[in-house]
Amino acid sequence: MRHICVIGGNRYFGRRLIRLLLAGGDRVTVVNRGSAAPPTGAEHVVADRADAAALARALDGRAFDAVVDQVCYTPSHADVARRVFAGRTARYVMTSTMEVYDPATSPSPLPPAAAPVREETVEAASWPVDRGLPWGSPDALSRLLGEAAAYAEGKRQAEAVFARDPAFPFLAVRSAHVLGGGDADFTGRLRHYVDRVRAGLPVAVHRDPAPTSFVHHAEIAAFLHWAATGTDVTGALNAASPDTLTVTGLCAAVAAATGSPAPVHRVVTGGEPASPFSFDRSYAIDAGRAAALGFTFTDVAAWLPRAVADLLPEG
Repeated sequence: MRHICVIGGNRYFGRRLIRLLLAGGDRVTVVNRGSAAPPTGAEHVVADRADAAALARALDGRAFDAVVDQVCYTPSHADVARRVFAGRTARYVMTSTMEVYDPATSPSPLPPAAAPVREETVEAASWPVDRGLPWGSPDALSRLLGEAAAYAEGKRQAEAVFARDPAFPFLAVRSAHVLGGGDADFTGRLRHYVDRVRAGLPVAVHRDPAPTSFVHHAEIAAFLHWAATGTDVTGALNAASPDTLTVTGLCAAVAAATGSPAPVHRVVTGGEPASPFSFDRSYAIDAGRAAALGFTFTDVAAWLPRAVADLLPEG
């Protein structure tokens, strides 16, 4: 029996990951601050993952075949993980994000890249780490860098801490935008489109919206399960459906799935914000490396209609 530690993961696709691990016969220890109990069958350790001493005490000598870190947002979090889990785990999987590729949030120039973007565009081991930033204060960091940049740069630098001086075999899973219906719509963004398209309300978009990548909530959970238990690959892996959508394509798919009239779009001007998933530059990632290693993601076109249907009122 493998012993897997999941840090965070007590909500949304993290709960699905835990259930997959339990269904596969693994022993699962979930670490969080006590905000919610994990699914039945998992052990629950209450600790602040940002406090190395408290986390080590709470784990009480446990060792793991793999750790899946769902809430590693900063290089400080990564520093703690390296100290606490060195010699305690055979593998470490961090849930990262496609935001690491966004040049608009990067303080360092990113190399020109074809779209969709491949993993080598951002080499974590060579990314600069600035421990002088206020990583312990999300509000201060957001004021300094901006909310989007604070999130993206935190993930880049967290990856860098792990990759530059590995304390254990490490994999960063760079996830595309996660979508799902029902309670899996944890950002509320898919519902935003379902509600507006069904009501015939205009959706604010860029003049020439560019494509972006998505992944279904069940598939990102399955991918994290595979990353922790089904492969020994290290480095970084993109996680995304192979097809992409523009925001207008997403609206059209929602209209088709709900039987609504053609969507109404309104082009934004000046510095006006556009709707979520509307981008003025390509924002797509390539999951070909994962496919070559044996994990193939499903096309958005195959799962989006069901996700939309799960957000519709019954009857």
